Amino acid sequence: MTHHTEGCIRVGQSAPDFTATSVVDQEFKTIKLSDYRGKYVVLFFYPLDFTFVCPTEITAFSDRHAEFKEIDTEILGISVDSEFSHLAWIQTDRKEGGVGDLNYPLVSDIKKEISAAYNVLDPEAGIALRGLFIIDKEGIIQHATINNLAFGRNVEETLRTLKAIQYVQSHPDEVCPAGWQPGDDTMVPDPVKKKVYFAAI
Repeated sequence: MTHHTEGCIRVGQSAPDFTATSVVDQEFKTIKLSDYRGKYVVLFFYPLDFTFVCPTEITAFSDRHAEFKEIDTEILGISVDSEFSHLAWIQTDRKEGGVGDLNYPLVSDIKKEISAAYNVLDPEAGIALRGLFIIDKEGIIQHATINNLAFGRNVEETLRTLKAIQYVQSHPDEVCPAGWQPGDDTMVPDPVKKKVYFAAI
């Protein structure tokens, strides 16, 4: 088992840039992660096209895409499939186990370089674990979760986390408590002032 030190990906570091072929609106398009500077990016890895858990989360992210767009965020889905497989999956109706048209790009990581760079590649299976990364406007990773293959991610929780990140980035003197939702009270990370938050609860 080889361990790569550069494979260590941490919150607070720059998201590894990549250039790859993606499928957008049924067309092949080369995209670069760095093209999204100035926007937030939700980058999520999934194991394979045409599998069972994948379509549910992929279509869920697509169905809620407008909510992400509203808060200046692009979604990118990535697997080790080719762009041709992505296209076939998009052209397959949801009722037939496909995903149908999506509101965001599906990226091909056929050489497995992106999955390796983000440290989500399962070397035994040769596919990516369900990694999800939230990258801010400066290209810095602000959130990272990795699920095992069997269970999908929650779009609602991703949106909540994203809004919390955006809130603290625009209010540097405050922090968001657990389970925070937009509109909830935040905490001031100061021993005296935090009593104000706890007193209000």
